[in-house]
Amino acid sequence: MNGRISLRGLRAKGHHGVYDFERADGQDFVVDVVLELDLSRAAVSDDVADTVHYGELATALVGVLTGEPVNLIETLADRLLTVCLADERVETAEVTVHKPQAPIPHDFADVAVTLRRSRL
Repeated sequence: MNGRISLRGLRAKGHHGVYDFERADGQDFVVDVVLELDLSRAAVSDDVADTVHYGELATALVGVLTGEPVNLIETLADRLLTVCLADERVETAEVTVHKPQAPIPHDFADVAVTLRRSRL
């Protein structure tokens, strides 16, 4: 039974960006993750060991967000995808990185990059 685990709106302060002030001051990044995997074993066993523990996943993702700075949110999204696919049960992962305080001199609602990767 294929299914999805979604984690949306995970927020952490990181020091990513092209500009020196972004690296120095940091800013919030918001991440949405969707994992596709077989959830049949977990549905029957009712055991967290048979699925992706979303609390542990969130901690690992925050570690990337608050970790080594990168220039581009494309690179950041790729690193987050690697974390999501570290669990062999995950068949496909999609990560969206939002940069709500992007240095754009105009009003804007959102800046985001979405990457999707499958094992297949």
